[in-house]
Amino acid sequence: MKPDLSHEITLTPAFHDLDPMDIVWHGNYVKYLEVARSALLAKFGYDYVEMRESGYAWPIVHLHLKYSGMVVYGQQIRIQAKITEWENRLRIEYVISDVATGRRLNKAYTIQVALEIASRQMQYVCPQVLWTKLGVQP
Repeated sequence: MKPDLSHEITLTPAFHDLDPMDIVWHGNYVKYLEVARSALLAKFGYDYVEMRESGYAWPIVHLHLKYSGMVVYGQQIRIQAKITEWENRLRIEYVISDVATGRRLNKAYTIQVALEIASRQMQYVCPQVLWTKLGVQP
């Protein structure tokens, strides 16, 4: 059976996340992706502390975010995160939607690569520890 490589969170943007137009400032969506990504990786026991303990850092080398709608103060949103690649890089795809209507507001993806902490060398194949944590093989 294939593991479920997805996770979702809900959140309500804080007042300090708004811009002068009373909508969520575009840069804060990156923060929301980070919260969802951290929750997803924690589900597999491979959040930032476990990454460091395994000897690897996972810097983001690419981020793509398409804005289709806006989020306002008090609006509850759902952020779905799903791992779609894990062999040579870690690709996570995201969908941000309105909880009340289900309407999609934004789509995004991030790409991370394994960096061996001791040598600072980028790994061109994801380390076995990632596959083990996710319950997958290349």
